[in-house]
Amino acid sequence: MSKDKSFYITTTLPYVNAEPHIGFASEILQADVLARWKQEELGEGNVFFNTGTDEHGQKIFEAAIKVNEKVELYVEKYAQEFKKLKEALDLSNNLKFIRTTDEKHIKAAQELWVRCKNDIYEKEFEGLYCVGCERFLSQRDLVDGKCSVHQIEPQLLKEKNWFFKLSKYQEKLLKYLENSEVIIPDWRREEAINFVKEGLEDFSISRDKTRLSWGVSVPGDDTQVMYVWFDALTSYISTLGWPSEEGDFRKFWKEGHTLQVAGKDQVRFQSLMWQAMLMSAGIKNTDQVFYHGFINSGGQKMSKSLGNVISPYELIKKYGTDATRYLLLRHVHSTEDTDVTWERLDEWYNAGLANGLGNLVSRILTLSEKHLNQYSEINPIGKIYEALEDLNFQLAMDTIWLKIQNLDEKIAVLEPYKLIKDNPERAKKIIDELRTELILIARDLRIFMPSTSGMIHDAIVSNKKPENLFPRINA
Repeated sequence: MSKDKSFYITTTLPYVNAEPHIGFASEILQADVLARWKQEELGEGNVFFNTGTDEHGQKIFEAAIKVNEKVELYVEKYAQEFKKLKEALDLSNNLKFIRTTDEKHIKAAQELWVRCKNDIYEKEFEGLYCVGCERFLSQRDLVDGKCSVHQIEPQLLKEKNWFFKLSKYQEKLLKYLENSEVIIPDWRREEAINFVKEGLEDFSISRDKTRLSWGVSVPGDDTQVMYVWFDALTSYISTLGWPSEEGDFRKFWKEGHTLQVAGKDQVRFQSLMWQAMLMSAGIKNTDQVFYHGFINSGGQKMSKSLGNVISPYELIKKYGTDATRYLLLRHVHSTEDTDVTWERLDEWYNAGLANGLGNLVSRILTLSEKHLNQYSEINPIGKIYEALEDLNFQLAMDTIWLKIQNLDEKIAVLEPYKLIKDNPERAKKIIDELRTELILIARDLRIFMPSTSGMIHDAIVSNKKPENLFPRINA
């Protein structure tokens, strides 16, 4: 990752047609770790961390009708559920939250449309439309006549829409994708390149108001609303005050390093459509997009209909905030799919926290409190963040847990609790070394498990064994 003076990071904006699930919680925690890391590196005020909610489109409109609610009240209710994640997951204080129903965002989306107008044209179109994807599908999007993502038969629709000339940007997108840094992991970049090489088709960027009224009005055409993706993607810059070219937009987008975090199914939207829109509007392209895998449960994709959705609030209620951060950052693969069940969560919690970190802290602080004087702060700094340069959250945390394992082994081999009787000075020296290494672990944990990091640090400084940090969970 480059050494820019400022850093901008954003998650995707989840639809508000359902409550938050652990897939999005994992995404926002990954972004939070990077925001905290860059905040330490660049200093206060030089990191802009963005999230929010995508509140327009047919899926949301139909979901509100289904429960007999006004759509405005429906999106307000679910937007608040996503806002609560900031406190629930102990996210960074510099987190900003944008809603696509915000007036400033609506004006920005309409301005982007105007700036792209040379690449926008109107035509009548007949095609297969997937409500789940909120877009028209091509034959390569179908499997046995159904949407490959949502496994539902698309609707045949015929209407007059506005289209964006994506095909015009085929060569420019290939040039953009030549840079090995623009997409992580690299096989997602190859996926994007292959998709472009197969040939890009212009895509519809509006919907007829007689069919869908819930959206941003198209400038100069009161009969149409914007395609939800054209509207929502603009949030990445509207949150920075764009269309103003100064202030946060200049500092973080034009002059800083920009990083978007998204799911693996977003490659076409984030790295092709959005980048072409930026090119059309004369705006700098995103420096980097990181694509993570999905969280499945019991071998199946999480869905409300299957009843296997796990809420981050359920995890927090059962395990606590920092333990939830641990579970989703260490045991959810950074770029591949991960299968998560309650049984596995219990196993991961007990092994890594109750029997691992929590037990280690208890053993060392028990010895320290009994045999040593108060700790003299020496400000040791741990260096485990090299893995974050490659956005490998698991490896970074595994590095910390290897230190925990090594400390456990050191206690088992040296047995200071026995040595204290025969050679107290040697035993005290070992305990002091253990305590110093433990505070290094606490420092390493500060961007992953901030509360736990602080509690361990304070316990060492006060030389008092803390309450059981992670009580064992019985199956």
